[in-house]
Amino acid sequence: MQKINVTTPMTADSVKALKAGDQVLISGTVYTGRDAAHLRMIKALEAGEELPFDVNGQVIYYVGPTPAKPGEVIGSCGPTTSYRMDDLTVPLLAKGLKGMIGKGERNQTVVDGMKTYGALYFAAIGGAGALIANSVQSSEIVAYGDLGPEAIRKLEVVDFPVIVVIDSEGNNLYETEREQYATK
Repeated sequence: MQKINVTTPMTADSVKALKAGDQVLISGTVYTGRDAAHLRMIKALEAGEELPFDVNGQVIYYVGPTPAKPGEVIGSCGPTTSYRMDDLTVPLLAKGLKGMIGKGERNQTVVDGMKTYGALYFAAIGGAGALIANSVQSSEIVAYGDLGPEAIRKLEVVDFPVIVVIDSEGNNLYETEREQYATK
């Protein structure tokens, strides 16, 4: 299967062009954020404050990387389970977030938000954090440094490997592949 190269920030057209099952290599900027950072961002939005970065067109990777070894940009950075961000995702989609990277299923509210606002959910391979770290060229904390590994980081990545699990039309590999397997 051919891998599709994508550069961030993403546009409505680049999101629409990707379909569930596509293997993608992301290059450009990817921001990190887990549940604690998401909660702070949502509280900022509710208070009418600016977010620590402009989410429009961006991709957020659900990760809490380990400390970098000497001479390395980042430590192991495998995906975290995405459902913990489900209750905190739709307001970011409404602000223009175009992609999320994690592992595991998303709830129907998130899938509906992705369809409404035109966004994708990518899966990164769990357990492959050291391999994924090879795609990270630079890492800089941009907000919530007090959260340690859960701080928001700006990563510059080259050929970051992911699979489109849920596309902007709501096609969901977690559903379609289970159905295919059940019929065999």
